[in-house]
Amino acid sequence: MEHGEEPSYGGRAEARRAAQRGGGRRRGGGDGAGHEGRSHENSGKKRMIDYPRAGKYGFRRWVPSWKLVSGLCLGFLGLMMGAAGIAYALVVPPEPKDLATAQNNVYYWADDTQMVATGGSVNRQSLEYAQIPVAMRNAVISAENKSFEDDRGIDPMGIARAFYNMAKGGDTQGGSTITQQYVKNSMLTQDQTVTRKVKELFITLKVGETVKKNKVMEGYLNVSYYGRGASGLQAAARAYYGIDATELDASQCAFLATLLKGASYYDPAGAPDVDPVKASAKENTRRAKARWEWILDEQVKDGRMSAAERAKYKTFPMPKPPQKDAKLGGQTGYLVDLATKYFLAHNEQGVTEKELARGGYEIHTTFDEDKVKQLEKSINAVYDAKIDPKKRPDKDTHVEFGGASVDTKTGAIIATYGGRNATEHYTNNADATGAQVGSTFKPFVLAAGMKYGKRDPKLPADQGQSDRTLVSPKSIYNGDNKLKITEYNDQVWQNEDGEQWLQTNDGDKSYGDITLRYAMQESANSPYVQLGMDVGTDKVKDVAVAAGLRDDDYMADSTVPSYSIGTSSPSAIRMAGSYATFATSGKQREPFSVSEVKHKGEVIYKHETVTKNALESVISDNVTDVLKNVVENGTGTPARIPGRDVAGKTGTTDGNKSAWFVGYTPQISTAVSMFRMDDDETQKNREFLEMYGTGGEKSIHGASFPAQIWHDYMVEAMKGKKVIDFPEPQPYGEVVGEKPTPSPTPSPTPSPSESTEEPETPSPTPTTPSPSPSETCQPLDWECKNNQNGGSTNGNNTGGTTDGTTDGGTDAGTTDGGTDTGTTTGTTDGTTTGEENGRGGIFGGGG
Repeated sequence: MEHGEEPSYGGRAEARRAAQRGGGRRRGGGDGAGHEGRSHENSGKKRMIDYPRAGKYGFRRWVPSWKLVSGLCLGFLGLMMGAAGIAYALVVPPEPKDLATAQNNVYYWADDTQMVATGGSVNRQSLEYAQIPVAMRNAVISAENKSFEDDRGIDPMGIARAFYNMAKGGDTQGGSTITQQYVKNSMLTQDQTVTRKVKELFITLKVGETVKKNKVMEGYLNVSYYGRGASGLQAAARAYYGIDATELDASQCAFLATLLKGASYYDPAGAPDVDPVKASAKENTRRAKARWEWILDEQVKDGRMSAAERAKYKTFPMPKPPQKDAKLGGQTGYLVDLATKYFLAHNEQGVTEKELARGGYEIHTTFDEDKVKQLEKSINAVYDAKIDPKKRPDKDTHVEFGGASVDTKTGAIIATYGGRNATEHYTNNADATGAQVGSTFKPFVLAAGMKYGKRDPKLPADQGQSDRTLVSPKSIYNGDNKLKITEYNDQVWQNEDGEQWLQTNDGDKSYGDITLRYAMQESANSPYVQLGMDVGTDKVKDVAVAAGLRDDDYMADSTVPSYSIGTSSPSAIRMAGSYATFATSGKQREPFSVSEVKHKGEVIYKHETVTKNALESVISDNVTDVLKNVVENGTGTPARIPGRDVAGKTGTTDGNKSAWFVGYTPQISTAVSMFRMDDDETQKNREFLEMYGTGGEKSIHGASFPAQIWHDYMVEAMKGKKVIDFPEPQPYGEVVGEKPTPSPTPSPTPSPSESTEEPETPSPTPTTPSPSPSETCQPLDWECKNNQNGGSTNGNNTGGTTDGTTDGGTDAGTTDGGTDTGTTTGTTDGTTTGEENGRGGIFGGGG
């Protein structure tokens, strides 16, 4: 560069940049030539997206090339596949909806027919895969989804085939796979939106990939709806054929598979509410038969059934008519309540009330539907004919009945009556209500006297227990009214306040010295109260509990004399069960109401009858013979059933607040109770009300309405059963007590400290007992000989009997000895009534 010449600032730097651009060497011709070269290079470079299109003019410049369109489509598809892949990877199948898994509890009658489904929102009982018949799986696969075992949940060919067959108008499988239907029914809502369809697609693919086929099939058949309110295969098998799903044959399975196409149009019973023409019984039957045949034929084509097997099914398996929905009203609610409580108390699986409430249990009860209805009918007949609250609002309101009937050989409770309606009256009257049982307790006293014996009054207490005389039913006891009760050692019994006990009889009637057999016949209280003291009321309690009563809150104080005449208040179920012990010659079996319980088709509870030897057979048979005499000649004559042996006992309680009849044949033992109680069931200590004037009767006794109900029910319950006689009793025990005097014994005169107030009705002249025709007179039994020789009779002779009873009417001319409490010294009127609610205190009594 020459001196004074200005330097060039772009020379070297520009050269370097040109080299980096690949220019190689600088071109001659100056800057103009260089710019022109670069412009030419740029104009020849291709664009990734040629749009608008280069080299095109006018509208063609804006029309995309096929390469561009194809590329964009492929790119979009790739993006969608990528998004789908991500969505598939992220999707987690939701848990089945609560409604899809909701189950109820189904209760069955003793004959295995359904009583009621309750306890859940859906009639469903889920099955395990292994419990689903193979024939049902095959039928569903052939009918719904032939590729089920191989597909991934989606069957494009199936969808195409469905469209093609629909276009032809022929029968078709559904376009949806079994997996899709399972997902739709159990995991998704039923709305037909694009969003739900997309969800169904992804969830189905995921389920098809991750869930085993047997679980999908199990879930599908358990959640599907089969009509008649039945969700799931087990409920459907019960609803249509009355059997468990495991018992279905291939023909029945093929029919049930038809219902999955739409039960309203395939149930042979029809669905007139849906469509009276298209869903008529005739049309539905025709449609069901055609699809049933098609499904069987498809199984042969698919190799799922042999032609030989197919040939067996020529007749359509017509299901049984649908049953009306059973409600919890009437007696059903009481029966469900009893069975539920029994199962919860006795299952070894530890099933809790909360778990039971979740549903899914099959409770098979012991209740005989016909007998339940007959017991209810017998009670309603008396109630409707005799009880009139409008006519006698102060006498006939709040009248309640209770009842229970037990199979003597097993202890199964075959019928109960809990009240007029379980939805209106919530207390179950077949269970413990607090109503005292009165004289129906006396058989336990007699059995205790025969089992343990009368203590020796000459020995001190510690020795008297070991030296006892076993008592015979022919033993003699004082039957006088207002009898002064003594301890076993002849010391006058006194309570903590030093008050004595004077036991009264119903109607203040005195009998003099009579046999225990005759005292039971006439329901005289005095002999049995004294017998209880001689034997020990603790021993009486032991026998009662051994026979089947419970030592619970309803068992009265056993340290007082009145205990022996029924101040306890066990349930009708327990009374029927304990009398069944006498009927079976001393074999005691616990009453039970549930024979079997299943959960998911598996038996989780099965009742096993346990037999205990509660009493020696000779004792039980003698008690039965005494109670048989009560029905033949005593207060229980309204319960006679011509041609059958019947044994039983009446019972009426203090203040006429409850009345009972408990009796049995060799096969069935039944207890019926009647009482009045204020209707406020929210109160714990509800008051029992008197029944004087109830039903238009002067008073209510066990021989009246309860015995009539018992008779009417048992006549029907025993129809068709073999006539069996009770065992002949063998002689037992010793005849204790002084010989009865030939002349009548006057009623005792109250001591100066006792009330001298005369009763409203004078005591009748003492009478002598009338022996049963089967009773043999003892050498010293003057009364027996007197009567057999045409001596005095007891009251009016009616129809050949000598006890003043009539054969038939509600009262039978007798009373059965109410729970008159006796009298105590120092009282105003000579009597005390104990607690007004009938629970009894030390002075509460039973007769």
